[in-house]
Amino acid sequence: MTIADQVTGSTIAGTAGAKPAEAKLVEAKPAAAQPRAPAITLPAIGERELRLDLFRGLALWLIFIDHLPPNLLTWFTIRNYGFSDATEIFIFISGYTAAFVYGRAMLESGFVIATARILRRCWQIYVAHVFLFTIFLAEISYVATSFENPLYTEEMGIMDFLKQPDVTIVQALLLRFRPVNMDVLPLYIVLMLALPLILWSMKWRPDVTLALSALLYAATWEFDLYFSAYPNGFWAFNPLAWQLLFVFGAWCALGGARRMSRILASPVTMWISIACLVGAFYVTLTWYVPQLGHLMPKRLEQWMYPIDKTDLDVLRFTHFLALAALTVRFLPREWPGLKSPWLRPLILCGQHSLEIFCLGVFLAFAGHFILAEVSGGPGMHALISLSGILIMWGVAWVISWYKRVADKSGTKTKAAAGNADLAGGG
Repeated sequence: MTIADQVTGSTIAGTAGAKPAEAKLVEAKPAAAQPRAPAITLPAIGERELRLDLFRGLALWLIFIDHLPPNLLTWFTIRNYGFSDATEIFIFISGYTAAFVYGRAMLESGFVIATARILRRCWQIYVAHVFLFTIFLAEISYVATSFENPLYTEEMGIMDFLKQPDVTIVQALLLRFRPVNMDVLPLYIVLMLALPLILWSMKWRPDVTLALSALLYAATWEFDLYFSAYPNGFWAFNPLAWQLLFVFGAWCALGGARRMSRILASPVTMWISIACLVGAFYVTLTWYVPQLGHLMPKRLEQWMYPIDKTDLDVLRFTHFLALAALTVRFLPREWPGLKSPWLRPLILCGQHSLEIFCLGVFLAFAGHFILAEVSGGPGMHALISLSGILIMWGVAWVISWYKRVADKSGTKTKAAAGNADLAGGG
């Protein structure tokens, strides 16, 4: 059973709650005169989908660990065992939850109101990005000055800011200049800005919308389309390519996953997904064990490499789909483990993803600096990683406690509006 099976309904507009006589009248009408089912399914209001929070929290932890220098915990991240990594998880869930929340607003309140709410959320994410940029810049500058090590500024990509701060600040506000590890939020902002158009199109033709998204993805590869960055180069995550994963998440949330339920439940799909994961694991194994490389056909290597992350390589997308198909199949919504206190830290972080992501970027550089100065062994690496995760969990708990206490004095309307947190965890 898919996620959408649990959170969507299939009631045809105009027939729900009809009186018996009215129902007979509807049945007597010709097919052409009967009310038409909506193109997308209205998500039902109910219990929060903990699987989304769980995997979004997991993605945040994995992103934090991957931003640190390689250590023992790095071997527990999925990028070492396949083509995709935590970024695909984060963007897909972002598209899913954004459509889940604002798709309802689009159907109930119309395009203008839904767009206004989406733009408000975009502004919140943008402010968070600017705030993170300022704090991150101050953190790097302070460390580089205090320890008289200019390599930190070069390594973290802020040399241009120190040379031309006036120009660089403007470029940063335009999302064209970003230090290292600050590429995800600008991508998310651009995708959210496109969400009103995506939802409006899906309201009428969801499958056509997904097809157009795939067409734009193909055009990005064919014509080398990209967003330019300052001072030179391009975005680390090309929105013109990564939009496919975001739109696919939205399509799944608005009924696509429900329509694919039979395909996802098929044993054929399961075995194809397993074969994809095993094949990807073998390829990644050749990166760490070069002796296995001679078993790889040369033509296959020429076709496969490079596996581009900037433009969301097809192999990365396929690997993520295989992971998602198996996850949906073997992790039902009613799984008792979702209520386990052992998974509570992950779920809490996923419920406040915007704040925890920003904190994770800050902690990643702090951990990088400590490891560079202390030069500790595997034990110190593991300690830094675990300490960062515990801090993220602690901050998520404090935010959750604060919101829970504040909600006690809030109105029911305010509490209902709080469901928008799903779209960004804020």
